Amino acid sequence: MLNWGNQFNICCLLDNNNYPSDYHRFEALLAADALQTLEADAGNAFPALEKFYARHSDWLFGHLAYDLKNETVPGLHSQNPDGTGFPDMHFFQPRVVIFLKNNEAHIGGIHFTVEDATAVYRDVIRMPVTVNAPSAPRLSALQARLNHTRYIDAVKGLQAHILRGDCYEVNFCRENFMEDASVYPPALFSQLNALSPAPFAAYYRLQDRYLISSSPERYLQKTGNTVISQPIKGTSRKDPDPVVDKALQEALRNHPKERAENIMVVDLVRNDLSHTALRGSVHVKELCGIYSFAQVHQMISTIAAEMAPGTRLTDILQHTFPMGSMTGAPKIRVMQLIEEYEQSRRGLYSGAVGYITPEGDFDFNVVIRSIIYNASRQYLSFQTGSAITFYSNPQLEWEECLLKAAAMVRLFE
Repeated sequence: MLNWGNQFNICCLLDNNNYPSDYHRFEALLAADALQTLEADAGNAFPALEKFYARHSDWLFGHLAYDLKNETVPGLHSQNPDGTGFPDMHFFQPRVVIFLKNNEAHIGGIHFTVEDATAVYRDVIRMPVTVNAPSAPRLSALQARLNHTRYIDAVKGLQAHILRGDCYEVNFCRENFMEDASVYPPALFSQLNALSPAPFAAYYRLQDRYLISSSPERYLQKTGNTVISQPIKGTSRKDPDPVVDKALQEALRNHPKERAENIMVVDLVRNDLSHTALRGSVHVKELCGIYSFAQVHQMISTIAAEMAPGTRLTDILQHTFPMGSMTGAPKIRVMQLIEEYEQSRRGLYSGAVGYITPEGDFDFNVVIRSIIYNASRQYLSFQTGSAITFYSNPQLEWEECLLKAAAMVRLFE
C-alpha cells in the first residue's frame, strides 16, 4: 500500500500496527490521488474547512498544523524559523480510499465500479511488499537550536513563570534538524515503523513535503455524537528485564509529578470539550492508564463527551485545538510562553493528521515522535518535548526529550 500510494503527489497512510483498542475503526487506511484540495493559513481556515466538507461530503484527509492557534486565539503569532514549510491546514478529497478491516481490503472512490476497484487492487498487489530506497541517503550532522545549556536555562525560565503564577504546566519542545539531507521518505517510514510501531503511525505526502510519524497519541475522535480525546502525559523508559520493566510501569503509575501532569491536562481537555458538549455529558472514562509501546511506557487518560445539537464538525476542532497535551495550562498563556522560549516554529509538529468520513465522523492523531522532511529544501526535522512544572528537574526533562527522540536518532546513526 505504501509503495502504491507514494506514486501520487498527495497521499496519506494511517496504520494502527495492530495495537488493541476499543476505539480503532480500521487496521490501516490509505487515501491517494487528490481530486480536490483545500489549503489555508490561520485566519479563516476552520470556516474554509467547514465549507469544503459541506461542498464534497466525502472522505477528506489532511492535517491541522500547530500554528492554527493563531486563529483559535486572536493575538497569538508565530515568528520562529520554520524549515519544513507545511501550510497551517491542508485537506484533500482522494480519488481512491483503501482500508483494511477484519482481514479484508475495502477499495472505493467517487463513482467507482467493481472494475475500478479491481484495477486498483491489482495495481497494489503488483507493488513490492518491501520498501527499498533507490539510492543511499545523504545525511548531514544533526543540529539543534537549543543545546543542553540553553535548554536547561529555558526550563528554569519557565519555572520562574510558574512560580510567579503565570501558568501551572508548559509543554516545552526542542528541534533536531539536518540541512542538506537527501532521504527516501517511504523507506524512512518503513524503518521507523519497524523500529517503533505505534497505534497512530502515519505517512503523509504533500507534494515535496513529508510526514513520517510513529505517534502513540490520539488527539480527537468523533463517532456519531460521541467525541473522545486521549491525552498522553507521563513517560518512562522500558527495560528488557521483565521484573525491572514491571517496576518501571508501577513507578510511572504512582509517580506524583507524572500523575499531576496528566490530571492537569485531563481538566484542560474536559474544559475544551465542554464548549460543544451536551450539558453534563463530559466525563473521564479512564484516568492515568499505563500503556506500553516499543520504546517507552506512557500514561494515557480518556475523556468523552456527547455533542450538543447543532454542533458543526469544525466547532469541536476549533474549541479543542491545539491539544492540551502539547500546550499546557492555562492554555493561552502557555502558548505565549512557548512562542517566547522555543526557538523553532512547530508547524506540523504537535498538530494533527487524520481523516473525516462522508458521515462527518473523524479521527486525528497528535503529530509527535515524527520526522518532517522538505525534499526541495533538503531539510529534515524532528522535535521532542516534555511537560515542565514547578517540581520539574531540568536535567531529567532534558533526558526525557532524548528518550523520546531515541528511535528517530537511531535511523541516522
